[in-house]
Amino acid sequence: MNTYTEENYLKAIFKYGNKSKEGVSTNVIADELNTKASSVTDMIKKLSDKKLVIYKKYHGVTLTEKGRKVATSVIRKHRLWEVFLVDKLDFKWDEVHDIAEQLEHIQSDSLVERLDAFLEHPEYDPHGDPIPDKNGNLQHHVDIRLSDLIKGESGVIVGVKEHSTSYLKYLESINLVLGSSIQINEIVEFDQSMSILINNKENTNISNQASKNLIIKKL
Repeated sequence: MNTYTEENYLKAIFKYGNKSKEGVSTNVIADELNTKASSVTDMIKKLSDKKLVIYKKYHGVTLTEKGRKVATSVIRKHRLWEVFLVDKLDFKWDEVHDIAEQLEHIQSDSLVERLDAFLEHPEYDPHGDPIPDKNGNLQHHVDIRLSDLIKGESGVIVGVKEHSTSYLKYLESINLVLGSSIQINEIVEFDQSMSILINNKENTNISNQASKNLIIKKL
């Protein structure tokens, strides 16, 4: 059985390994987990001994098939619990991450499969992130950010890149939530901030920082 810490490392390696064909550097892992590079090195050795990762000097860390299976299982549990907390217990989308971080380490496979069935097999969590199936397969969105759109284009919000509480609360306060439609009215050349129309009735301005963290399905 893997420890909570080991599972968190595998999840971090999976997260950044998906963004690059190269291995994940120990510094990136240290930043993600808010720990020292020396601690990462020690853990990578333990994970390597368990055949969960492969480490090559100057090339970083990659997951083995065994390591990927563990990582996607943890992510699956995390995102299913987020759906449960929002849909069944009426938590807000900015409140569930830390709770799901605790629940994701439950080891019972039967509980997870019953939870999945109870929730009617959701494909995405409350933030629009894909939920791996029991075999570890994910259905990713086409990664188009709101900041990629030009004046006159429109789309529907299907996900968020940034999960911080402050960002999610900000989005909710201006009704930029999953399913909201957006049309680009203007883009300011100086800082790439946008004037947008939300759900065909609300005009507002958002920064480039906000727009580049919203995932859009173009209409």
